[in-house]
Amino acid sequence: MHRGKLSARNTELSVYAVRSEVTRYAFLFIVGVFIMIPLQAARSSEVVPADLVLVNGKVVTVDSGRPEVQAVAIRGEIIVAVGRDSEIRPYCGPRTRMIDLQGNLAIPGFIEGHGHFLNLAFSKIELDLSRLTNWGAVVDTVRKAARERRTGEWIVGRGWHQEKWDTIPSPNVEGYPVHDDLSEASPDNPVLLRHASGHAILVNARAMERAGITKFTPDPQDGRIIRTVDGNPTGILIETAGEVVENALEGDKRTRPPEQVEREKKAAIDLAVRDCLENGVTSFQDAGETFADIDFLKKLAEQGGLGLRLWVMIDEDNERLEECLPEYKIVGSGNNRFTVRAIKRLMDGALGSRSAWFLEPYSDLPGSTGISTISVEYLKETARLALENGFQLCTHAIGDRANREVLNVYETVIKEHPESGELRWRIEHAQHIAASDIPRFGELGIIATVQSVHCTSDGPWVVERIGEKRAREGAYPWQKLIRSGAIVANGTDVPVEDVNPIKNFYAAVTRRLRDGSQFYPEERMSREQALRSFTTNCAYAAFEEDIKGSLTPGKLADIVVLSKDILSVSEEEIPDTKVVYTILGGQIVYQEGSYERWVPPYER
Repeated sequence: MHRGKLSARNTELSVYAVRSEVTRYAFLFIVGVFIMIPLQAARSSEVVPADLVLVNGKVVTVDSGRPEVQAVAIRGEIIVAVGRDSEIRPYCGPRTRMIDLQGNLAIPGFIEGHGHFLNLAFSKIELDLSRLTNWGAVVDTVRKAARERRTGEWIVGRGWHQEKWDTIPSPNVEGYPVHDDLSEASPDNPVLLRHASGHAILVNARAMERAGITKFTPDPQDGRIIRTVDGNPTGILIETAGEVVENALEGDKRTRPPEQVEREKKAAIDLAVRDCLENGVTSFQDAGETFADIDFLKKLAEQGGLGLRLWVMIDEDNERLEECLPEYKIVGSGNNRFTVRAIKRLMDGALGSRSAWFLEPYSDLPGSTGISTISVEYLKETARLALENGFQLCTHAIGDRANREVLNVYETVIKEHPESGELRWRIEHAQHIAASDIPRFGELGIIATVQSVHCTSDGPWVVERIGEKRAREGAYPWQKLIRSGAIVANGTDVPVEDVNPIKNFYAAVTRRLRDGSQFYPEERMSREQALRSFTTNCAYAAFEEDIKGSLTPGKLADIVVLSKDILSVSEEEIPDTKVVYTILGGQIVYQEGSYERWVPPYER
């Protein structure tokens, strides 16, 4: 009996011991869980190291949420954090590349808001006439080129501007030279020299012969052949008058082996990319390419051969748009290197060639109000196609009549289709606007894509062209546009002007001409307005503000570092500013004094 009680008691103790052990382990497990939860949380909140960190800088983000910081952390192609140095240092791991900015200014990569990418590329392999100061220098440059070319080979150049020469050519018609000296310098080679504006060409006798231009050739619609008093062509062809020569040149190109043409094209594109990256331009809004060139550029981007971001407008006639437009809306192809979502139209010409379309005649050519390069009805048809296919419409308008007609078409579409939402249609240049039309930009939500450097480049002769009243009221009216509520984006119109954004920025904030005077300085942008016009405003103007235009976590890591703080240094110091680093998608693609060709992530 005692033994049985003892056995039972032992059993009870064993059960109790087991229960106690279970309870103890359960307690330990629960305590462990409560200990591990915060440990696990701490681990989950640990910062994943960045690939690239920039520290010790003045980082202006162009983001109102946090406008100025010291440092940026980048992982892959994306900004992951911005903040004080102490906030960003945790992102530095053993493999993180850290760059000490040494107090330099870092800003979003510049966006070229209106340029001509392939024209820039080809300008790198053609005669550069932009720095020549007189007609004699142009002739001498062509003469030298003719000695080096095979008989019959075309000589092509760009960049001359008669208003920027230090002497007036003699003989001349309307200030333009006559081709005789050019024809003597190159008797056996056709010569085609494009005006800096792109709205006129100068050709020699051989080129006119190849194109079939004679004394009896009539002016084409929307174009003009400048003639001597006896009716002979001077070699100056305005707007569409130059198309027959351009077609003759293209016809000769088609006789060359396709492989050679493609090889030269890629080499020229590499030179254009290099020019952009050396100047801190990471995105380029291309103001018009054909479907064929778009196909070429898209393929290049998808193969990893496009070293910057391109946003392209389509430049094809309405018939071709009707046929092909639905196939050409391309967004973010080639790892966000290539986008097509806009159509380009030209309503008029340029001020330099007196082909900009005005309400009143030119002051220095009273018989002319300029040229309308397309009809209003044609633009309305383009607007219909853009609306139906979800494309932006970007229309070149320089003269006040051209701006008014484009605004009228845009307003009609907006009012007739309120369901279409935010169109963000643009007027490219918006250069000379009647005072009563300026408020319409803000009222209608029309984006004004301007080129600040045109103001200071053309300023010396604007008043001569259109008179003081028109110039004062509506020439390059940036502050009036901003006060209207309009978004003002900025570009250089390269290769009409240099792609350098620093020159453009200086023009925007000073409006200072070569002689030191200022062109209606009340219209200057503030430095903050100018910076926004080259970054976030350009991104907005392309429906890309969610991925670029500011240094905001989650956006693409496109950054430029400058040698001077252009937001605070004296005006005189701004032009001396250099690009120290250009960063595209988290990769340093240019460092002052060196250049590395962009390499796609899958090849790194």
